[in-house]
Amino acid sequence: MRIAFFVMLLAGGIFYSYIAFVDLDFMTRTGRLGPGFFPRLIGATAIVMTLWALVDELRARNATDGALRQWADVAVLVALSLGYAVLLRLFGGFAATIVFLAVTLSVLNRGQYLKNGLIAVLVPVLLYLLLDRLLNANMPPALITLPL
Repeated sequence: MRIAFFVMLLAGGIFYSYIAFVDLDFMTRTGRLGPGFFPRLIGATAIVMTLWALVDELRARNATDGALRQWADVAVLVALSLGYAVLLRLFGGFAATIVFLAVTLSVLNRGQYLKNGLIAVLVPVLLYLLLDRLLNANMPPALITLPL
């Protein structure tokens, strides 16, 4: 089942990348990064990561994992993602991403406190710098402003 999922995910990533490379310009007429820069980066990364996961799954095909535990992780991740959607609307992209990553990593990556904390803080900071400062695109706004 996981192999079929990764193959479908790979097909979606290839289609997404095709659209990003064919329909969106990499540079604007003024020489700045165009609307195709970020989608191309995301599409290529998605293809590479999906291929990596597919190869890893094919190598570990004979290993037996508890299917019930996997579905429990899926349910937890879906619930956390719904909570992230609510937080995103209430507190904006930066604060919601920090909270979401901190909670998700503490649930799914237990015992790795330093690594989880660094990821929960550094990923939103890097996204903010990339989107807001470099690409001049705003992160999602908040309904409730926090004193950050």
